[in-house]
Amino acid sequence: MWLDRLIICYQAIEEQLKICGHKKDADVFELFLSQKELTEVIDLSRFKKLKYLWLHHNKLHGITFLTRNYCLAELYLNNNAIFDIEGLHYLPSLHILLLHHNELINLDATVKELKGMLNLKTLTLYQNPLCQYNLYRLYIIYHLPGVELLDRNQVTEKERRSMITLFNHKKAHIVQSIAFRGKVDASWDPRSPFKQKPAQRVPSDFAFANNVDKTMFDDPEDAVFVRSMKRSAMAITSLNWDTVPTREEKYLEEKDTGPAQMLTITLR
Repeated sequence: MWLDRLIICYQAIEEQLKICGHKKDADVFELFLSQKELTEVIDLSRFKKLKYLWLHHNKLHGITFLTRNYCLAELYLNNNAIFDIEGLHYLPSLHILLLHHNELINLDATVKELKGMLNLKTLTLYQNPLCQYNLYRLYIIYHLPGVELLDRNQVTEKERRSMITLFNHKKAHIVQSIAFRGKVDASWDPRSPFKQKPAQRVPSDFAFANNVDKTMFDDPEDAVFVRSMKRSAMAITSLNWDTVPTREEKYLEEKDTGPAQMLTITLR
């Protein structure tokens, strides 16, 4: 049965080579093997210069046939039944990888396999079970910083800043805990559900927006919270136009022409 499936794949490849008129394996730069009902693929290492490979809309379960295709730049594996991508780390030149609509479950294993792909710019993983993990997108962006287009959406600078706060604990602690004695626990597990934190209250002896306040806190998280409150304070000062007489009022002297008043609004 297994041999029969490999024979089907071999016949599909030979058919493509015949259509394209290739007589030598070294002349093959692309293979179009989509929608062939393939469940197995023979070893493709014979095609040393293969750059583009289409295998989408088949019935593949794994990837063990790309061990020496170092020139492969674009790989289309979407719409299969793949649950393990072990073997992809052999593809250092990969630029585009489509894996959406598969059965990938293990987020950590998937990221580990993709980490070595320094040239990977476009990646799709949506419609896989692993996408249900908490903050999945930011987790991928953090571990694969070279990716520019994830799940058909451009990676933004805001997302890159957010993932540093969430996952780069050392840097986040330096930023958030500077000037305080302790560090805030910012640990995170991508498989854990969201947890609602209890509401935090400003200590009674805290003077809002008082930069000289030296209150010490037993809980470092309270200190960070208070500091964020200070940082978010914003005062807007503008002229109170209700106190400025119009030209007609000046002419008719219907309003006291005293000094104009300033209006200050504090936001946080």
